[in-house]
Amino acid sequence: MTAVEIVEQLRPLGSDAYKKIMMRHGMQEPYFGVKIEELKKYQKKIKKDYQLALDLFDTGIGDAMYLAGLIADEQKMTKKDLQRWVTHSKNPMIGEYTVPWVAAEGNHGWELALQWIDSKKEDIATSGWATLSGLAAVKPDEELDLKEFKKLVQRVERTINKQPDRVRYVMNGFIIAVGSYIKELSDFAKETARKIGEVYVDMGDTSCKVPFAPEYIEKAIKRGTLNKKRKTIRC
Repeated sequence: MTAVEIVEQLRPLGSDAYKKIMMRHGMQEPYFGVKIEELKKYQKKIKKDYQLALDLFDTGIGDAMYLAGLIADEQKMTKKDLQRWVTHSKNPMIGEYTVPWVAAEGNHGWELALQWIDSKKEDIATSGWATLSGLAAVKPDEELDLKEFKKLVQRVERTINKQPDRVRYVMNGFIIAVGSYIKELSDFAKETARKIGEVYVDMGDTSCKVPFAPEYIEKAIKRGTLNKKRKTIRC
């Protein structure tokens, strides 16, 4: 299948009701409103396809871009590919999920995440922090620079209240990820989260709430999932 063929198959699968919900969560036109469960059927058939993922993303259609993240071959994605993706990710569903998934599971996530979090563009900075969260979730602790992760937790404590809404939201998620997936830094992340307190973000016309980081970290500990890495963060 080509990207053009897939787009034409996705078009009639769109749901107006689902589209309205996702638009409230930041998805932008062009967008059909195809449910993720339908996109996952394509993921199951295709598995991974580097070029097809690039072609789907380049359509600029939200549904196709999301699917691109599900089927991207992270080992073949170059820094140039990922940089192009993050530059063209203009909504939270793509910038905070699709791009970070592929970056964190690939070879360039750490390097690019550190660049992206320094961006003055809110959408790129959020991709950076989300990528760092993904790295904490999928990479073995011995492959992570724990000293740098600790410094990043301290950076969040110092700067989170000065950041735009979406950056605050994803920074909060980063603290949760460190506390839930990196054993050596779990207590430090939880204590930092307590110092930060509740994080307030304008979630727009949605029922979404900002997770209270200390509680989420504590839940991971009680579940016995602390430091249990995920095989994939794509969903």
